[in-house]
Amino acid sequence: MTPPISKSGGAGRRRVATLICGALAAGGLAAVGGLALEPGAASASSHREAPLISGTPQYDNTDLYAFVSPDRPDTTTLVANWIPFEEPAGGPNFFTFAEDAQYDLNIDNDGDAQGDLLFRYTFTTHTKNDRTFLYNTGPVTSLDDPDLNITQTYDVELIKLHGGEEASRKTIAHDVPVAPSNVGRASMPDYGALRDQAVHRIAGGAQTFAGQADDPFFLDLRVFDLLYGGNLSEVGNDTLKGYNVNSIALQVPTDMIVESAEQPVVGIWSTTRRENAQGEFAQVSRLGNPLVNEVVNPIAAKDTFNASVPADDAQFLANVTNPELPRLIEAIYDIKAPAEPRDDLVDVFLKGVEDLNQPPHVTPSEQLRLNTSVEPAAEPKRLGVLDGDNAGFPNGRRLTDDVVDAALQVVDGELVGAANDLGDAVDANDKEFGHAFPYVANPTEGSRGPLADGTGEGNDVRNQLGDALRPAGSDDTTLIAASVGAGAVGILLIGGAVAWWRRMRGRAY
Repeated sequence: MTPPISKSGGAGRRRVATLICGALAAGGLAAVGGLALEPGAASASSHREAPLISGTPQYDNTDLYAFVSPDRPDTTTLVANWIPFEEPAGGPNFFTFAEDAQYDLNIDNDGDAQGDLLFRYTFTTHTKNDRTFLYNTGPVTSLDDPDLNITQTYDVELIKLHGGEEASRKTIAHDVPVAPSNVGRASMPDYGALRDQAVHRIAGGAQTFAGQADDPFFLDLRVFDLLYGGNLSEVGNDTLKGYNVNSIALQVPTDMIVESAEQPVVGIWSTTRRENAQGEFAQVSRLGNPLVNEVVNPIAAKDTFNASVPADDAQFLANVTNPELPRLIEAIYDIKAPAEPRDDLVDVFLKGVEDLNQPPHVTPSEQLRLNTSVEPAAEPKRLGVLDGDNAGFPNGRRLTDDVVDAALQVVDGELVGAANDLGDAVDANDKEFGHAFPYVANPTEGSRGPLADGTGEGNDVRNQLGDALRPAGSDDTTLIAASVGAGAVGILLIGGAVAWWRRMRGRAY
C-alpha cells in the first residue's frame, strides 16, 4: 500500500494530508482548507447520500459523467449510474431498473438553470417462466436467448422544454434490450458479447446502452469513520472495487444538444422520478456534481435537494458559503477553518470556470458543466485541468479522471506555488475502461474467487463429489466424507422429484 506523499514537509504535513484526503474523498473537496478549487467544482461519488433515497437503491443516482467522445469527437457521451453497491452474487433476484420510475438526463444549454432538453428512459420487465426461481435457466448466449428468464427493455423519449414546461415529445428508441446482470461464467460464458448486443443505434447518429457495469468510480471511501482518524494506513484501498452499478449511457451528436456553435457549454444533471399511488410522478433523486448532497448539505436539506430543480438552488446557498466540513476539521484536528462566508466557493460550485466551461449570463445552480468544443486529449491525464488537460475534470468528467487527487493537490496549494504530489493512493479504476461506446467496464461476475479443492480441468463436482464439495483451503474431510453419502442419496431423490415435477407441470427450463 502506498500512502499519499508530499514533496516537502514532515510528519505534521502528512497528518494534515491524510485528513484532507479523507475529507476530499467524502466529497467536501473544495470546501476544505483555505483555497478554492479554481478549475471548478470538486466532487466524488454519491452513494447513499440522503435518508429517503438510501432505502430505495433502484432510484438512487450514484454518479454522472459527461465528456466529448474520444473516438467520435463530433458527439458527446453521457453516463449516469444507479443502484449503489451491487454485490455481483446477489441472486436469485439480480439487479433491474425500476418499472415505476422515469430515469432522466437533463440538459441546460443556455445557462439559465432551467432544462432545455430531457432524455427519458423507462423500463419494462419480462418473465418467461415464473415457475422457476432462476434468473436464467441455462447458459445465455444472446439477449433473446430462451434461457434468459428475466429480461428488461426500455424506451427513450426526447422531450424539449421551454421555460421549464414541455414543448414537444418524441420517442427516439423503443423496446431496446437491457444488458443483464453478470450472473457468472456458467450462466453467461461470453458476457462481452451480451454487452455488445445491448448497444443500440438511434437514427441521426446517436447510440444508447442500458445495463449492468462495473462501478467506475475509484477512491478510498473509508472516510466516514471521523475522517480516517488521521491514519495513513487506511488509505489506498479502492472501496468500490468488485461492486457493480446499473448504467445508462447515451451518445448524441453534439449539435443536437448545444444551443449553438458559439455557445458550446452545456449543464447536465440526472434525476429519478417515481410513480406514486395516484399514478403521478415525483422526483426523488438528483445528481449533477456528485456528493454535493452527501456532504455539503446537512441532513435536514438532503431529501429537499433530491426533490428540487437547479432554478431553486438559491435555497441551499448558505450550505456552500458556510460549510460544515471545515468547522468539523477544525474541531477534530485543530486546523483553523477559512473565514466565512465562503464566497469563493459560490463560483466553484455553481457557475463553472470562467473562460472554460462557464456559459455567458449564467444563473448559479448545481450542474455538471461541459464545454463541448474542447477536443478530447490524445493522452488523457488523470488530474485533468490541474495537469493542463482541459478536456478533463472539472470540464465535465471522464471515467478516468482522478477527481480526489486533483482536488487534494489544489487544496494543499498547488495553484499558489506549493507543489505537491498528494493523493489517496487510488489512481485508477481496478478495471480498464472501453475504448468505444459505452466505455464503462464489464461488471464483475457473480461466480468469482478460487475453485473448490479437487476441481479443475476434467475434474469437477460430477466425478469427484467429495473433493469438489470441500471449499478451497478446508481440511475438514471428516465432515465432508460423512455428508457425501447422504448428499448422493439426496441428489437421487431430488432428481426423481424434478422428473416427476416436469411431467406434472410441463418443462420449466
